[in-house]
Amino acid sequence: MSAVPKIETLISPEEYIAGELLSQVRHEYIAGRVYAMAGTSVNHNYIAGNFFSELHAQLHGKKCAPFMNDMKVRIREALDESHYYPDVMVNCDPAGQQNYFCDTPALVIEVLSPSTEAIDRREKLTAYRRIPSLHTYILAEQDKRELTVYRRLPEGWEKTILTGADTLTVPELEFSTTLDAIYARTGL
Repeated sequence: MSAVPKIETLISPEEYIAGELLSQVRHEYIAGRVYAMAGTSVNHNYIAGNFFSELHAQLHGKKCAPFMNDMKVRIREALDESHYYPDVMVNCDPAGQQNYFCDTPALVIEVLSPSTEAIDRREKLTAYRRIPSLHTYILAEQDKRELTVYRRLPEGWEKTILTGADTLTVPELEFSTTLDAIYARTGL
């Protein structure tokens, strides 16, 4: 007896976007496959909200604009296309901003959770670093005061860990904030 291979149906980016507009559950799209996203914790929401609030206040009146968890990042390479929902991002290029996604983020922030940490640290790190406009990728722990900051430098990517009372500075955005501000209301 022989096994019959299962045929996987892939969907187009256009079908994905149309489906997301009707869906009550958010999905990420990777090369034709769609993956449902899990819910988030209170600390996750505080941290993402605090980042957005700090960015919104400091970028007000400037060309760069922050977006929070419902705006997707689109990554296109050759024949593959992916759409991720970062927790927070900043776009400085109006030409790369579409109604439902952004092609040109300058900064992407992901708040880590047990169900997404491996994806955020490997898959998304690899994918986001391929975006030419991206200069900073930040991973925020939600159970301790710690940020992992990846910065694009002329010689490659640099990784820095911020903890305790450290200050986060993103010179390209003229943005600076403390971990106290990022972790406000979390009890950490």
